[in-house]
Amino acid sequence: MQWTNLNEQTVYENRWFRVNLADVLIPDGRHLDHYLIRLRPVAAATVVNEANEVLLLWRHRFITDSWGWELAAGVVEDGEDIAAAAAREMEEETGWRPGPLRPLLTVEPSNGLTDALHHLYWSEEATWTGHPSDDFESSRREWIPLKLVPDMIARGEVPAAGMVAGLMMLHHLRLG
Repeated sequence: MQWTNLNEQTVYENRWFRVNLADVLIPDGRHLDHYLIRLRPVAAATVVNEANEVLLLWRHRFITDSWGWELAAGVVEDGEDIAAAAAREMEEETGWRPGPLRPLLTVEPSNGLTDALHHLYWSEEATWTGHPSDDFESSRREWIPLKLVPDMIARGEVPAAGMVAGLMMLHHLRLG
């Protein structure tokens, strides 16, 4: 049941994404016009301290008009190492510079519409470097006990699927 992308034309493009129209051959031989969004990779990072608290951001997302907890994240710049981008984003958004980063997981949040790979990392140590330069990204930054994460997710306090996956993986790794 494999679909084949025969051709793709860009309909709109900016520095963040491209909207393309694909001519897709489906298994029964018919052609389907399918819009897709090509996105830059996203890198995210957090730290879990000795008390098993995870550093999170409380932020508003205007597109869905929703509030929720997230990891620091942002797009990977051209030529930038993905782990370096994750560390940069964490420091810019939280004021904490992570120690050595470990890969947590890579997810595709909406692979039926986009090719947005989200690369999540974590560290067991971080250094406070000062007030975050991108403090407009969130209302607050807090150390949250990792043991509370599953209940927070169940209550809808972590709305982004990739963040849910990463936090559940961290919970599993640290607390079993």
